[in-house]
This record gives sequence, C-alpha cells and structure tokens, in this order.
Amino acid sequence: MKQVWFKKSQPFSLHERGKSFGYAFNGIKAFFRTEHNALLHLLATIVVVILAVVFPVTTTEAAVLALSVGFVWAAELFNTAIEKIMDFISVEKQPQIKYIKDLSAAAVLVTAVAAAAAGLIVFIPKIFL
Repeated sequence: MKQVWFKKSQPFSLHERGKSFGYAFNGIKAFFRTEHNALLHLLATIVVVILAVVFPVTTTEAAVLALSVGFVWAAELFNTAIEKIMDFISVEKQPQIKYIKDLSAAAVLVTAVAAAAAGLIVFIPKIFL
C-alpha cells in the first residue's frame, strides 16, 4: 500500500481560514499569558510607535521600524515554540537540548540588537540634531 505524506487540499473555505486566524490569536494570547519577555517586547514596540509619532518618520523609516519590530516578535514567538518543543521532548537536562535552546535565544538577541540599531539610526538624528 502506498503511503501518502501529505493531506489532500480541501476547497477554499472562509470558515476554515477564520479558524486559522482564531488559532493564531489563541497563540498570541497564550504567549502574553505565559512569557515575561512578551511584555518587554510590547513595551519596546509602544516606545517605537510613540517615538515615530513624536518625531515623524518617513515612509521608508516607518517600513524599517515595522519590519524590525516584526522580526523581533517573530523571533521571540519561534524561540518560545522551540523551547516548548524541547521541553516536551525531554524534561531532563541534556546538552543537545540546551544547545538548541541557546541558539534559539541567540536568534532573538540578534534580531533585537539589529532592531535597536535600526531604531538608533532612525531616531538619533531626529532627537539630537
């Protein structure tokens, strides 16, 4: 018997797409309920939005800021998912799992540093010049 590795596509359904969005919003709610870093990212996002209003930014600057903020959020969400998967795989401390978790956390750090650099490049001239 031939084994199928994928599910056949169903016809497009607005109801099913709505359910997909529901799952995504459930994930965001769970993220905010369980992850302390979510509040730090939210605070940073609010600061960026306030600065962008107080010191008006160009369309290009707004795009850079939006992408930077979005990348940090996505990295943190992926990091959280990877950590939860690793915890599900094993609750015991294992060097391989620590390595995976450390790499995932490093990805968040890299995106956060890049976002901070973008923010400084955009806002320092507006604030101090």
